[in-house]
Amino acid sequence: MKRNEELSKLTNVKEWDFIVIGGGASGLGSALDAVSRGFKTLLLESHDFAKATSSRSTKLVHGGVRYLAQGDVGLVKEALKERGLLAKNAAHIVKNQSFIIPNYTWWGGIYYKIGLSVYDFLAGKLSLGKTKYISKSKTIEKLPTIEQNHLMSGVVYQDGQFDDARLAVNLTQTIIEKGGSAVNYVKVINLLKDASDKVIGVVAEDQFSKQQYQIHGKVVINATGVFTNDILNMNNPKHGKLVVPSQGIHLVLDKSFLKSDDAIMIPKTSDGRVLFVVPWHDRALVGTTDTLLKDESFEPRALEEEISFVLNTARQYLAKKPTREDVKSVFAGLRPLAAPKDGSKSTKEVSRSHKVITSETGLVSIIGGKWTTYRKMAEDTIDEAMKVHRLGNSPSKTEHLSIHGNVKPEQVDRTNHLYVYGSDIPAIKALQQSNPRYAQRIHPDHPFTVAEVVWAVRAEMAETIEDILARRVRLLFLDARAAIDSAHNVARIIAEEKGYSEEWAQQQENEFIELARGYLLTPYSPKVINLN
Repeated sequence: MKRNEELSKLTNVKEWDFIVIGGGASGLGSALDAVSRGFKTLLLESHDFAKATSSRSTKLVHGGVRYLAQGDVGLVKEALKERGLLAKNAAHIVKNQSFIIPNYTWWGGIYYKIGLSVYDFLAGKLSLGKTKYISKSKTIEKLPTIEQNHLMSGVVYQDGQFDDARLAVNLTQTIIEKGGSAVNYVKVINLLKDASDKVIGVVAEDQFSKQQYQIHGKVVINATGVFTNDILNMNNPKHGKLVVPSQGIHLVLDKSFLKSDDAIMIPKTSDGRVLFVVPWHDRALVGTTDTLLKDESFEPRALEEEISFVLNTARQYLAKKPTREDVKSVFAGLRPLAAPKDGSKSTKEVSRSHKVITSETGLVSIIGGKWTTYRKMAEDTIDEAMKVHRLGNSPSKTEHLSIHGNVKPEQVDRTNHLYVYGSDIPAIKALQQSNPRYAQRIHPDHPFTVAEVVWAVRAEMAETIEDILARRVRLLFLDARAAIDSAHNVARIIAEEKGYSEEWAQQQENEFIELARGYLLTPYSPKVINLN
């Protein structure tokens, strides 16, 4: 993944088969599906890969227990199949995670055991394990920090867990390895059309150099998630609003709030939502919410009422009661929901299934969906595009396509934080051994090393501090204060690798610290860490 090499293709290729706009789950999936069928494919992302929604999920690869309760069996069955496929195609990132539902009524254990047994049945051969009923004492043994007052029993079920931004990077690497092209920080600012008003390409602008490109393609895919309406506006200003953003927030706490490798699933909160407490990179991730918003944003902010809801609910179920001061990081993400036709504000009734829409101009848009079903969404999108644009009938090849980094499950050592790199681990270890400085940690409280920063710049198209600390090593999401303290050194490492000035590094540092403060609930001033 070298940005300059990808940029050069924008002028060297006369016409692409597919131009995919958007570097999140649906865009990366669509580009990989297209290139693996043999099409000349280009993906353009206006910011960094997975900058928006696709790095801000609950980190679950799941069928959706809540959708089963709503009776959407088709959606659940599809998602469970995709969960199983992803666990095989990206075994280094996706893990089998035990979830425990703590029951505070005598009937809860029976009710959830029956319901989740249906969940297991729907997964078929791709099941991750059987649901089990466990006693109160066993629940406390597995979840030592659970609120024990009135606890009756527990139900254990299996689902998947992953690192969303890391999967996005691996998908980008796979696209390029398969002969496609993908480049970040290139924004589509207009659509090219022929005399009969058919879309024949895009006008795109490099966000660093401000150079503009006219790029021709047989098919343009709009896979921009919550920003879908922006591209539809370019196509037809009168199209109407097809997507509305629904916000979900997460609070990250110290692992002491969840002294367990098992996750907690709270099936019914005060307003009917599901809440999770999930172990993730040696932290406890708590979320989420479901708040319909008017406007989309690349940096959404958690609302005060959402923060209070998550904290208050967590306090009801955890023996150690979290406060605002305990929050290491807070992040918000926006789900791209199909706009309710009746204009209602309830997001619970809006289907999470995806839709592929083709405009009269030939523009193909994918809306809705979720990370778990990204591969199926992509397959449906490319199938539809091929049919509409008469590009033959080559079938999708992604069902058993191994994603960059994939290794056998038994080769994954999850006690080493490098496990998310999979087959790239030897290269990173070699970097650490090549220079004593590269083996140093970028922050004393976290395992991430200088080598990972260098690797992100050299091999993963990381261009800014945020790219590295938010999406390559996840420090901003795990501990915003530590990320702020690491900014000074990370800026200098990037500048050194790319030959940038001290002035650039200082500006980057200032911009990142300003952004990172939005991930904190209490004020904080930077502390510079000395690297030898």
